[in-house]
Amino acid sequence: MELTAKQNISWMQRALELAHTSVVAGNHPFGALLVLDDKVVLEAENTVNIDSDVTRHAEMNAISQACRTMSDSDLGRSILFTSTEPCAMCAGALYWSGIKTVVYGCSAKTLGEIAGASLKCHSRDVFDGAVNSPEVYGPLLEGDAAAQHESYWARL
Repeated sequence: MELTAKQNISWMQRALELAHTSVVAGNHPFGALLVLDDKVVLEAENTVNIDSDVTRHAEMNAISQACRTMSDSDLGRSILFTSTEPCAMCAGALYWSGIKTVVYGCSAKTLGEIAGASLKCHSRDVFDGAVNSPEVYGPLLEGDAAAQHESYWARL
């Protein structure tokens, strides 16, 4: 699916808004949304703290919901927008879900520089050598995404 620069920016801004509301709810600053046919079909936030489950990243929440509610065909035509580059766990889930495109804001490298202890594995590395690996675009609006992380992680 081809997207205009304006659409990419608009949807990334929404992912960043979701990351902010995740923090307001008591979680880490990560948000994600899934776009199909130029429409947002689902949104998700990080729920690690409120669910007491380290696997409840925004991307995992979005991918899990998408797999339960969407056809394989629709998954393959969808684009996941996420405020931060998917970690190795989320990249693996993305691959197995059949979602073919991901656009991220803050890179794993930048997150690691801000947050310290982090798995600094780039999503492209997870897909290296995979058959039919997802297309990865980013960072997009990294300054805005990084600012959220700087604000959040500085107060811990």
